[in-house]
Amino acid sequence: MTSNSDNPQEFEARRRAAREELNALDKAKFSDDANRAGFFNMVYQRAEGDGAQVPWADLAPKPQLAEWLAENPATGENMRAVDVACGLGDHAEAMAAAGYITTGFDIADQAISWAKERFPETKVSYSKGDLLNLPQEWVGNFDLVYECYTIQSVPEAMHAAISKAIASLVAPGGRLIVIARIRADDEEANGPPWHLNSQEYNIFKDLGFTRESESMYEVVRADKNIPHVFAVWRKVG
Repeated sequence: MTSNSDNPQEFEARRRAAREELNALDKAKFSDDANRAGFFNMVYQRAEGDGAQVPWADLAPKPQLAEWLAENPATGENMRAVDVACGLGDHAEAMAAAGYITTGFDIADQAISWAKERFPETKVSYSKGDLLNLPQEWVGNFDLVYECYTIQSVPEAMHAAISKAIASLVAPGGRLIVIARIRADDEEANGPPWHLNSQEYNIFKDLGFTRESESMYEVVRADKNIPHVFAVWRKVG
């Protein structure tokens, strides 16, 4: 099983090639999949243990999340967190290391198996889960919810429903962290992936949240710079 430290330049080259191929496959065959399960299962199955073949997997926590967790560890023994569409588990593990009782779920069976293999001593509860068909006991039950790139992974018509499902996980007074690629309001989404405009990444204002903080930054690639938002929301209640 590869890591992004095996040979960083070679790893990134393979990841870039995989990203281009998978985006083309997604656009041609999977974009109309109602729950997107077919696409994500295909990605993890074809990767065959090579992390470079999962383009959104950095094989390390996002620096923005790691910094936030260092400043905001769990303040009690029973604070619960959930990593939405947890993939290979790096963000869930970071939240658990910060003291949160952490759940990680993903719609792809192979992602969950892979995460467990990577972290055999994990304290995280990993399970398969469908964001649009959540267990009732999860609803409103997490003090910290982390969402990275999930909304943009589905067509625009699904953004509102996905956002509402994510918001439903947050307990009253709890926090929601969102990392998303963003686009100008007059720019076409033209996915996959379907980057968010300002109305879409601010939807949580209409879902009972207040914004604690927000920062804009760019991810620099060889061929382009990609605008991002890192936002922390607090659920009113």
